[in-house]
Amino acid sequence: MKLLPCSAAKTTSPVTQNTVEDEMEMATVRHRPEALELLEAQSKFTKKELQILYRGFKNECPSGVVNEDTFKEIYSQFFPQGDSTTYAHFLFNAFDTDHNGSVSFEDFVKGLSILLRGTVQEKLNWAFNLYDINKDGYITKEEMLDIMKAIYDMMGKCTYPVLKEDAPRQHVETFFQKMDKNKDGVVTIDEFIESCQKVSTW
Repeated sequence: MKLLPCSAAKTTSPVTQNTVEDEMEMATVRHRPEALELLEAQSKFTKKELQILYRGFKNECPSGVVNEDTFKEIYSQFFPQGDSTTYAHFLFNAFDTDHNGSVSFEDFVKGLSILLRGTVQEKLNWAFNLYDINKDGYITKEEMLDIMKAIYDMMGKCTYPVLKEDAPRQHVETFFQKMDKNKDGVVTIDEFIESCQKVSTW
């Protein structure tokens, strides 16, 4: 299961790999995930699903954590036609909930649980957190423009021809016209959720 290829992972025989992992375990402090029962209670995955996810995560990243550079490397494989570096940075920060510079198995599972099986409210909260780059509780036009530019860069130049270089800014203006209800130049979590829920009922 190719889940999270880790730059430090080596291709060796299973016996050698186990020996290497045993040595690494004794030589370095590894991140130990929370008990599966606890993660099961905190996520929408079954214990069996968590075991499968953990095996894939551990096989690819024996240290038990993914740093930002590795995360960007992984993400770029999904968008070879563009530059996903900036968007992957924002995404990494959304997964790295304790802001310690790495994504642990727990971080990964909790984020994935929301994205795949969360309620509409949970998904919208997660999306708001992604867009609120400085985590001050508001989305500004500048933050939204940074995200939009990152999305356009990730998708490649084919998404906006030379004649539409201002497409990200136009998206931001449209976004704010719909979401900034009191016209104060920022979008709050309440405005964001209310607007998104209206769109989903059209």
